[in-house]
Amino acid sequence: MSRKVIPIKYITKTIPLAGEVHREGAHWVDTRGRPLRDIRISVTDRCNFRCRYCMPKEKFEKEHLFLAHTEILSFEEIIRLARIAVENGVEKIRLTGGEPLLRKGIENLITELGKLKTWNGKPLDVALTTNGSALQAKAKALAAAGLKRLTVSLDAMDAEIYKQLNDVDFPIERTLAGIEAAQKAGISSVKINVVVKRGTNEKELIKIAEHFRGTGVIVRYIEYMDVGATNGWRMDDVIPSRQIVEEINSRYPIEPVDPNYPGEVATRWRYKDGMGEIGFISSVSEPFCRECSRIRLSVDGKLYKCLFATEGFDIRQMLRGGASDEEIEDAIGRIWSARDDHYSEIRTAETSAERAKHKIEMSYIGG
Repeated sequence: MSRKVIPIKYITKTIPLAGEVHREGAHWVDTRGRPLRDIRISVTDRCNFRCRYCMPKEKFEKEHLFLAHTEILSFEEIIRLARIAVENGVEKIRLTGGEPLLRKGIENLITELGKLKTWNGKPLDVALTTNGSALQAKAKALAAAGLKRLTVSLDAMDAEIYKQLNDVDFPIERTLAGIEAAQKAGISSVKINVVVKRGTNEKELIKIAEHFRGTGVIVRYIEYMDVGATNGWRMDDVIPSRQIVEEINSRYPIEPVDPNYPGEVATRWRYKDGMGEIGFISSVSEPFCRECSRIRLSVDGKLYKCLFATEGFDIRQMLRGGASDEEIEDAIGRIWSARDDHYSEIRTAETSAERAKHKIEMSYIGG
């Protein structure tokens, strides 16, 4: 079904957009029939870690100029966009960064987002991804704000390797204490994201699985991806998920589990002995673009249709330029309706080389 087209006079001329808004039921749908169901919102471009695959120290030095407070979206602006999106089929929002727990008052944003109801009357699913460094101090406040789902990035169990990876000498004991605090505070779903890079942490994978088996925490192994221009990505650094599955299965037998919902990016597996669940995110070896239902909102208010996008659409300009809710709704609908992104399915030497000219850093659009 199509709707009346409203001119998008607020979007910069350098980003052309034409066409109509297309829907199926409550959801906007793109050119490949994929509905928009969830949004990742970056609330800060700052982080206190300097992980090699995201914000390496030599590229994000102490003098690095981060965005000024006036350049980033206010909580009121985020809530307004979220409300408009939720009224048009969005069911999930994940808060990211940088490191989102560095954003002052983040629990207040979570509380307000939690008040929104989806198209079918259910509470909006609000989640957060963190490096865990402030989690021990923030866990109770996050739980009190209504946060139900939390993901912590943790790429090694060995204390020295962990420090090398975060590159700021942060001790793993404090991150593990934060994870435990989150569970004790009542956050019902806690996951661990492990970015796997050959020659860096492949010997840590079994150790991580062993540590969290039987705790209720779900570990997810992520193939090292070609996101951003600063992480020095090479195909040789990628360890395919199937190899990790085989390694874990040889120690602790596992079996596949059906997805929780259409478009879930992680394939689910469970231990045959009943000691919990693990997952694998395989965007390099087994792309999942076909069912991708996600859009990303950068910290300064640009919408990106794909993690591997090379340009965004300036929604902040509309928010601060007097646009009505109807105009903003129509703009987002048109952006999504024109979407044809499926980079991971067509990743070749040529497409990678072309994309390298305009890569967007993962720390800017929230990974």
